[in-house]
Amino acid sequence: MGVAIRDILADYKKKTEWNELSGDCAFDGNNALYQFLTTIRQPDGTPLMDSRGRVTSHLSGLFFRVSNFLENGMRPVFVFDGKPPEFKAGTIEARREIKSKAEDAYKMAVREGDIKEAFRQARSATRVDGETVRTSKKLLDLMGVPYLDAPSEGEAQAAVMAAKGDVSYSVSQDYDSLLFGAERLVRNLTVSRKRKVRGRTVSVEPEKIVLSEVLAGLGISRENLIEIGVLIGTDFNDGVHGVGAKTALKIVRKGEFNKYAAEKMPGFDPEPVVEFFSSPPYTSEYDLKWKSCDTDGVREFLCGEYEFSAGRIDPVLEKLNHKNGQKTLEQWF
Repeated sequence: MGVAIRDILADYKKKTEWNELSGDCAFDGNNALYQFLTTIRQPDGTPLMDSRGRVTSHLSGLFFRVSNFLENGMRPVFVFDGKPPEFKAGTIEARREIKSKAEDAYKMAVREGDIKEAFRQARSATRVDGETVRTSKKLLDLMGVPYLDAPSEGEAQAAVMAAKGDVSYSVSQDYDSLLFGAERLVRNLTVSRKRKVRGRTVSVEPEKIVLSEVLAGLGISRENLIEIGVLIGTDFNDGVHGVGAKTALKIVRKGEFNKYAAEKMPGFDPEPVVEFFSSPPYTSEYDLKWKSCDTDGVREFLCGEYEFSAGRIDPVLEKLNHKNGQKTLEQWF
């Protein structure tokens, strides 16, 4: 998912302390929920569920992570996907096929008792469906955190909000936000702070990327960055086989994007994709207001309806209430 430009961004990623992230920030909502659903699972890949078999991994991740955001002085707004562009249809269908195959592989791994493989395939089969979004929105409402539906890609809407200065930065695991024009992108806020790499546990810290620094350092324009994405492949096109970020960078620096695209991507018109990244659909009709947390409502929703442990939920709610002193979040900040 997302455009693979990591190899040319290494020099522009800055580790960021949590206490440096205060302020308004727009989250790619679907991206965040996907991270919660893929990481908050049992060792065999089974997601957290209540006694009725309803998945609750996303609610757990959202509640505890958003509470942490608020404690650190952040004012998050979540932006959810709207209607995808027509040229994303192929990508969506391909993802459905991949997830369907992963679901079959997961069932087989469970039957064979291969726990490690079951966990891997379960992650690959993760879907963010309408019910996941609906229940997440309800929890955000109860916590006093605003959200909005984008006219198209949620990540694009969040990026435009950051570019316009309506929020301090956008939050996503994907680098597409930079192509969409987000001046500041922060990553690693919705993933686990610990990760196993080659058998050892490493810490995952927040990192910030500033678009103007990337463009100046690479000596390219934002349009060039979009062209690099098109050559590599995005959520909206396949790209050129064998071309990575460093090779694509060389091509656009020489001014050969159009020539290379015409030769290596016959029958594909890159202009609609370039235009979508350059001027994505977005809405300005939003009023960002943060409210105090409805403590009783959150407790009833999580503990009463979805069977969360009050022993885990109540201490967090107490912290939030102590933080805002029963004021609204607008008054606190």
